[in-house]
Amino acid sequence: MMLQTTVYAAARSRAHGPTAALWHAVEVHRPTAEVDGACELTLCGSLARVSTELVWPVAASDVCPACTVLARC
Repeated sequence: MMLQTTVYAAARSRAHGPTAALWHAVEVHRPTAEVDGACELTLCGSLARVSTELVWPVAASDVCPACTVLARC
């Protein structure tokens, strides 16, 4: 029997026009050192730069609501 654990990293998107920069969740399938600073696809479908300095969920007010819901599933 195999137990699989889902690990999420925090990632920061860029602000685009009226859209503010948000913190997103990225599902990680390799060591976090390999994804630090890389742009990855987030749970909600955005591209964001991974930051291994912060743990998901991020304790901030500018967190993507879609990623928050999807990370709980």
